[in-house]
Amino acid sequence: MVPDISTGSRTYGLLNYLYGPGRREEHTDPHLVAAWMPELAPDPGRDPSATLKQLTDRLDLPVLALLKDRRPARHVWHCPVRTAPGDRNLTDAEWAEVARRIVHATGIAEYGDDKACRWIAVRHADDHIHLVATLKREDGRSPRRHEDGIRAQAECRKIEKEFGLQILNGGDRTAAQRPTSAERSKAERTGRTETPRETLRESVRHALAGAASEEEFFHRLAEAGLRVERRIAPSGDTLGYKVALPGDRNRDGEPIWFSGSKLAPDLSLPRIRRRLDAGRPDGEPVTDHGDERALPPARARRQAVPAAERAASILHEDDDGHSAAQLVGVGELLDAIAQTAPASTRKELVVAARAYERATRSHIRAERADNRAIRSAARSIIRAGNALGKGEDGGATAMVLSTMVLVTIAAARWHSARGHAQQAAAAQRAAQHLRTAYRSAAAAPMNTMREHGRRLPKPVRERYAGTLETALPDQAGAIRHEPGWDALAATLDQAERAGHDPDALLQQAVEWRELETADSVTDVLVWRLRRIANLPATMAQPRARTDTRAAQSRSHPAPPPVPEAPAVTYRADPHPRGPRR
Repeated sequence: MVPDISTGSRTYGLLNYLYGPGRREEHTDPHLVAAWMPELAPDPGRDPSATLKQLTDRLDLPVLALLKDRRPARHVWHCPVRTAPGDRNLTDAEWAEVARRIVHATGIAEYGDDKACRWIAVRHADDHIHLVATLKREDGRSPRRHEDGIRAQAECRKIEKEFGLQILNGGDRTAAQRPTSAERSKAERTGRTETPRETLRESVRHALAGAASEEEFFHRLAEAGLRVERRIAPSGDTLGYKVALPGDRNRDGEPIWFSGSKLAPDLSLPRIRRRLDAGRPDGEPVTDHGDERALPPARARRQAVPAAERAASILHEDDDGHSAAQLVGVGELLDAIAQTAPASTRKELVVAARAYERATRSHIRAERADNRAIRSAARSIIRAGNALGKGEDGGATAMVLSTMVLVTIAAARWHSARGHAQQAAAAQRAAQHLRTAYRSAAAAPMNTMREHGRRLPKPVRERYAGTLETALPDQAGAIRHEPGWDALAATLDQAERAGHDPDALLQQAVEWRELETADSVTDVLVWRLRRIANLPATMAQPRARTDTRAAQSRSHPAPPPVPEAPAVTYRADPHPRGPRR
């Protein structure tokens, strides 16, 4: 059950909408189910002699009784309350009880208070009602409605339990502000798929992903085509900022501006500055790194994987401040990947990044925690530009997405363990979209590797099966029945040709991090092996190989060229977990 509180200035306009046909003729049988005093509240939906004007005047009477200079500018309190999809339809009597409980819980009209605000509950659909109240009591005072949204949410959780409805996740006041009904209506009229508030929020997040300095952040906003206005102090310092979409204007023809804090709590300028400063050693100068050379897309993605795995390791530790910083960095990395993804996966990754955005915010602060590594990885991906959906770019994209699935699962577990229900659910949704994107990105390179593995001589495959049995004795049988076993054998074969010891290499991959959260253990091991052994993310069509023990003693042929291989040294996780038993 979801309440959504807002305020406005026109009682008649709101009632006209509630009793009208709706934007798509979806309003059916609008009528009152409850009111402050039913005998005084005319119902234009069921009483032919009642009018909207009469109902408006009755509701507004305590406001109109005041002197004009004492009337609140926004005196209309509006709270739609909606059941979750799949819930049963409540009766009018049940909705009336819901309405009375919510106006009591929010301070609009507490039980037994004969001087409370006037209110009504209108039903025009099976799954929701609209609560409308005027924000002046009968005695002329204002209601005590501090944190009314939080209190409404808490009461809804109780109602859900008592009525046998789905129990939804409670809020914690760290979520971004949702678009108002007026913003949604305007978006529909103008043919937009989302409101300007949502578009701007995503654009600001993208501009911040991996930014090295405040100036670079503002430069990226301008490059994205947004209108940007800074609030400058007499000293010349920037005090704040606001953004607007070109062409988005109010009825007076003026741009509709949104400050960063109105887009999301963590997009205010002070919060952005804290993020940019996080982990910077005292005295380190701020620089845009404008002269740094951009990496190729595949190499930037490969170099992001160790940073993402380190974030997953930190999320399993007890330092909440450090973990919170890593969650923010993971969000920036996911934004960077989504912005530069191939067309085949971009839509799914954009949805994943939007879902995960909620998981970056909680009441646990990340003051001065060091997340430079993962933010630097996001920066490198942004600077590298768009990746292709095939070849080394496609394989490297699959490699980083395989890791990002595990990182978001770790984020969901971290939030769940701390009671952050909404954030945990957001991370889980992101993981689902990442899985879909990974399957799309990995299809071509994994198919090629599987074909290579199937063509290996039987003795070679059996030898690699022994290697697997040594590294994962309890899982080897199941892994050999996974679709990715052939790709794993092919990867071990390619690593051995490049001069690596397959037994030691696989053991290192197994110990790198736990595998219990992986949908496909073989897929995870394939990409870990290819990264640790510095193998290409793709491979050519397989060629025949003759395997004998003598072949091991002769020199290995020169390894194939490694396209854009990262010049880094990989080390095992400093806090490794053993293989699942």
